[in-house]
Amino acid sequence: MSGAQPQPKAQPQPQPQAKPPSPTQPEQQPHRPPQAYPSPQEDKATGQSGTVRKPRTGARTVPRTRKARLRVAKADPWSVMKVSFLLAVALGLCTVVAVAVLWMVMDAMGVFSTLGGTVSEATSADGSSGFDLETFLSLPRVLVFTSLIALINVVLATALATLGSFIYNLSAGFVGGVELTLAEDE
Repeated sequence: MSGAQPQPKAQPQPQPQAKPPSPTQPEQQPHRPPQAYPSPQEDKATGQSGTVRKPRTGARTVPRTRKARLRVAKADPWSVMKVSFLLAVALGLCTVVAVAVLWMVMDAMGVFSTLGGTVSEATSADGSSGFDLETFLSLPRVLVFTSLIALINVVLATALATLGSFIYNLSAGFVGGVELTLAEDE
């Protein structure tokens, strides 16, 4: 031996042992909120999967509907004007098409010729033929009149909706606006 000193063997350090749960403190498990619909899960005691967890007494078994209370504090006048303009144009086109279809149906039924003959007889004098209602209520004349009414409606509806948004914004500043409750469907 060349003078080497024997090294003492390293003794293993004792591992800290986990404390057994005391009867007053149960073992900490991650929090799992109660579920509305039970899901199949593995039973820890028997090792069987597919067992259904039963809800606690008084627990809700119907799905929860999320609700939110919102307040319409302001309506942007520019967006109100754009939307009301497009809706008024669509309504005007529907009006023109509906009047054209109605005129064609009434003409096919002979309403204008019968009514025109009656008016012509009632307004005729000695030697004159009277008022010609069929010429006056021709399709082009009716469509021009309907288009003019639809155009006036577009302008008025757009202006009134925009003015209404300004008035709503003023009144919402005083009373807080309209409160809505929105619910989410599952």
